[in-house]
Amino acid sequence: MYEIKTLNSIAQQGLDQLAENGLVLNVNSENPDGLLVRSAKLHDWEFGDRLAAIARAGVGTDNVPVARCTESGIAVFNSAGANAEAVKELAICALLLASRDIVGGIRWAEGLHSDNVAAEVEKGKSAFVGPEINGKTLGIIGLGSIGALVANAATHLGMNVWGYDPYMSVDSAWRLRAVVQHARDLDTIYRQADYLLVQVTSTPETRGMINAAAIAKMKPGVRIINIARGELVDNDAIRAALSVGKVARYVTDFPCNALQGVPGVVSIPHLGASTPESEEKCAVMAAQELADYLINGNTKNSVNLPDVWLARNGVQRLCVIHRNVPKMLNRILDLVSGENINVEHMINKARGDVAYTVLDLSQRLSDETREHIAGMQEVMRVRLLDAAE
Repeated sequence: MYEIKTLNSIAQQGLDQLAENGLVLNVNSENPDGLLVRSAKLHDWEFGDRLAAIARAGVGTDNVPVARCTESGIAVFNSAGANAEAVKELAICALLLASRDIVGGIRWAEGLHSDNVAAEVEKGKSAFVGPEINGKTLGIIGLGSIGALVANAATHLGMNVWGYDPYMSVDSAWRLRAVVQHARDLDTIYRQADYLLVQVTSTPETRGMINAAAIAKMKPGVRIINIARGELVDNDAIRAALSVGKVARYVTDFPCNALQGVPGVVSIPHLGASTPESEEKCAVMAAQELADYLINGNTKNSVNLPDVWLARNGVQRLCVIHRNVPKMLNRILDLVSGENINVEHMINKARGDVAYTVLDLSQRLSDETREHIAGMQEVMRVRLLDAAE
């Protein structure tokens, strides 16, 4: 029986999913098999020897020491795509906020206290005029679950859409409407876009990607939307571009000191996934990921292990997380065959420096062989999973 510890308030649907999969919730466990978290910071946590997986009910894993988990053979999961509908809706809202000074107009209207407010409105409303999005071009950088949904929605609103994503998955490609145009480089997006949506993950390569050099390639009066991660955009460059009209408006879901009170900035208080539906979907997905990994060894939506899924076929499943070095698979197979055990089914995949091998065995592996595999210098974790009775 696997114990799961939660460190945040988790939607009840997610907790129910744990129980449905036979996992036991124990918030007081000192050495759980899995952690289910939202925003709890784990960088200073000492992980117990039983901990095999951490699942975050959300997308970003900045609060999880992913590299340390990998070295310890701990699988880390996120809920990629579960909040996509919620973020898509906010992106559409941000498009409209980027066009018209709706926020400024509301603040102004609420401050009117004359005897004839209606007349004051008619006299002052021209200060908040902005263009329609219909017929304009939206450039999207990043066509994952969210980017693809926004692209399709924007075409239904009459926008011309260009998308750029050199790492687009087959699933995302299938979801895109045929009218979405494919840009082969970022410069094409910068040249075409009246509105620019940045929807990529934060990595050393993407941080600060919207900088002075990138903005210089854009149309005058471009409107930039960032509801992915604040650090994707260089705040100094945005302030400078807004001051001269190169950027007409910047809408961000990540308020910060550097942009407080800057004319042309619309700051949303990190509402991207803040819907009851999104929280429920993220919790359910995270619970399902924990169950599928702990019980079956599958790693769908892992952020630090290869994406592996294998239907069960055998008496016992051997799961090995190891370094991606030559001959590791052969060494493991030699040890298994040395016990006259057949491999009924197998998969071996790599992700950078890390590899993951899953073998379905015709009979149970001996403790001696398991310890031999676990003792290899290149191995981070070995797990043996018996088939359900």
